[in-house]
Amino acid sequence: MIQLFNTIFYQPLLNALVFLYNVIPGHDIGIAIIVITILIKLALHPFSIKSIKSQKALQEIQPKIEALKKQYQNQKDKLAAEMMKLYKEEKVSPFSSCLPLLIQLPFLFAIYQVFIVGLSSGTLSGIYPFIYNPGNLNAIAFGFINLSKPQIILAVLAGLAQYWQGKMLMSKKPEVKGTASKDEGMMAIMNKQMIFMMPVMTVVIGATLPSGLVLYWLVMTVATAIQQLIAFKGIKKAS
Repeated sequence: MIQLFNTIFYQPLLNALVFLYNVIPGHDIGIAIIVITILIKLALHPFSIKSIKSQKALQEIQPKIEALKKQYQNQKDKLAAEMMKLYKEEKVSPFSSCLPLLIQLPFLFAIYQVFIVGLSSGTLSGIYPFIYNPGNLNAIAFGFINLSKPQIILAVLAGLAQYWQGKMLMSKKPEVKGTASKDEGMMAIMNKQMIFMMPVMTVVIGATLPSGLVLYWLVMTVATAIQQLIAFKGIKKAS
């Protein structure tokens, strides 16, 4: 299984990074990471768009979901049936937003290994015969950032990008009155807490990782936020 993972994900990404490092003027690893991140994002574009639209759709029908939970709180079978009916009527799948994210996980694990090997080890192995092996990669990016070491500035920027992306997904919901208003208020508070918790976790974790991986996460998050803007405009025009 490990060998299969290395063959399908790790080696191609490592060789792509080394190739970009070789051909980019000045052999700047930072630019190489940005380029490979954009290429990965483009490859995963169909899955990302599907995930973004599904997340937005699920949030839009959240008030209806909470109303059903309140109405059938003691009837689990009835609640499940009504939830499936709601998803069918709204043409929303509760799992469609998770699957694209799961597809991206192998790339994240592989790119982590690539940066650990490429930026921290003294030698490179697993390079294809037709790719020039420079022996090692210079971890200094843009002339002053050592991407093999943690960099708090990049971690903070990644956290801010995470906040921007999460904030964009939040939609204004109509005020709910009556017995369900308390539950709606609690749900809104939890959603707002997640908007702040995820960026904080990104900063805390990012501050301990090689900043090459944090740069990858930063660029990926910004690219996803831009995808969201484009997708939301498309949804608004279609509605």
